Amino acid sequence: MPDHTTVRLPDGVRLHVESTGPADAPITLVLLHGWTLDHRTWHKQIAALGAEFNDGVRIVAYDARGHGRSSSTQLRSATLGQLGEDLAEVVRQVVPTGPVVLAGHSMGGMSIMEYAHRHPDGFAERVSGLVFVATTAEGHTHTAYGLSPRVARLIRLAETTGAGVLARCGSWYPHRPLLRALRPTLRWLLFGDVCDPDDIRLTTSAVAHASLRSIGGFRTSIGAQQRLDTLAALGDVPAAALVGDRDRLTPPPCGESIAAALPGTELTLCPGAGHMLMLERPDEVTAALTGVIRRAVARQPTPA
Repeated sequence: MPDHTTVRLPDGVRLHVESTGPADAPITLVLLHGWTLDHRTWHKQIAALGAEFNDGVRIVAYDARGHGRSSSTQLRSATLGQLGEDLAEVVRQVVPTGPVVLAGHSMGGMSIMEYAHRHPDGFAERVSGLVFVATTAEGHTHTAYGLSPRVARLIRLAETTGAGVLARCGSWYPHRPLLRALRPTLRWLLFGDVCDPDDIRLTTSAVAHASLRSIGGFRTSIGAQQRLDTLAALGDVPAAALVGDRDRLTPPPCGESIAAALPGTELTLCPGAGHMLMLERPDEVTAALTGVIRRAVARQPTPA
């Protein structure tokens, strides 16, 4: 069973954190989920890596502010920059020593980039590996929803306008009957050719636990972020990037630009998969995590 703890942030927000494996493991993997989701989207990787590494790796997963079992956030703090600061605080409090591998899905990957941008020295000192899953360093530059450019522009306009309305709805949560009605839309937007019913149920459940303020509030900074220069400055840190060729939110050019900017990145294209790679392609994501962890461990200095 995972250990549960709470990280209290400087502004009073409380983050729900779960960890497995010994605190003195040689390396710690920190998992960050995507926008409107929660840490449960990583459950297949947590189980697989626990069996693979036994006590050799500690795994930490947490819910971002305004998501899952973490407390709500003020609208002014619903930004990627704040999520980067939150990650720095999680590392400081939960993983105070030892090398760390960071893995982020969608918004989680963008939060990692913010951490690197805002705390370059601390990042270089602590982070030994990176895994980016269905994410981007270029905001909505490549987001076309799999549609024509004209239709994509109209959808983006409607999405950003709707996000502004939701952001002013406070800490209310999506109405569950409405989410059930929207399930076909979530399935189209987030998944590829095949979708397990359990996976869409989990995804819908996660969205139900994200406040409307969070759903709407984070949209602006997600669409505007540009961090390729930050990635290019990280050097040869072991890294992997995965993207589905049916991803309507972060299509293949997003993963390709990350791999081009960050030396040493192993890029994996998942045919037929959409945005929810941890659920759709669990083996490929687990393999990427395993590979980066092993590369990170191999680069650690041998004790005298």
